[in-house]
Amino acid sequence: MRISEVVERSGVPARLLRYYEEQGLLNPLRNPSGYRDYTDQDIELVRRIRHLLDAGLRTATIRTVLPCLTQQAGRLAPICTDLIEDLKREQIRIEASIDALEQSRDAIEEVIAAGVSVPG
Repeated sequence: MRISEVVERSGVPARLLRYYEEQGLLNPLRNPSGYRDYTDQDIELVRRIRHLLDAGLRTATIRTVLPCLTQQAGRLAPICTDLIEDLKREQIRIEASIDALEQSRDAIEEVIAAGVSVPG
């Protein structure tokens, strides 16, 4: 199928599909004229990529974990033993980012609170 059909069926813009290909996450076949030719499996792969991006993983990490994931009962599940440790490291990285964002939010909140008490 052509990229336009993948866009319609997956809801992912064509530029992102090309980006996923550049990042080594998606490898559609090429027909003799050079056009990308996608399969139903590619659409499922795009959905997995989106799910992992939504979970906060970076494309470099997704490239390494994709081969170690399967779909079970509508959820992604690991099939490689090393994957759990990789995901735990990612979870720690994400939690550190959350902590940093919370500190930034709190600092801004303090500035706003101090500005409220200034006569205007």
